Amino acid sequence: MFDYCFLCGKYGPTERHHVFQGAYRKKAEYYGYVVNLCHSCHNVSPHGVHFDKTKRIALRQRCQREYEQTHTRDQFIAEFGRNYLED
Repeated sequence: MFDYCFLCGKYGPTERHHVFQGAYRKKAEYYGYVVNLCHSCHNVSPHGVHFDKTKRIALRQRCQREYEQTHTRDQFIAEFGRNYLED
């Protein structure tokens, strides 16, 4: 798929990234917490989200803020296992 990378803005081939993985992958899909990333921002060490914890947490925080516009923090934690925002 060709699109703009959510992180760097580069136009070209992109890969679909689920912001929450593992047991939460289906929930990420359900809520639309997926972004298109270029290969470098997605899966190239050391700056891809699968290697860079700071970028990974920032994406999760963004999703949590969006979720909390219509739900409570406790509901988010029940859905995704933890709080990613500072109190």
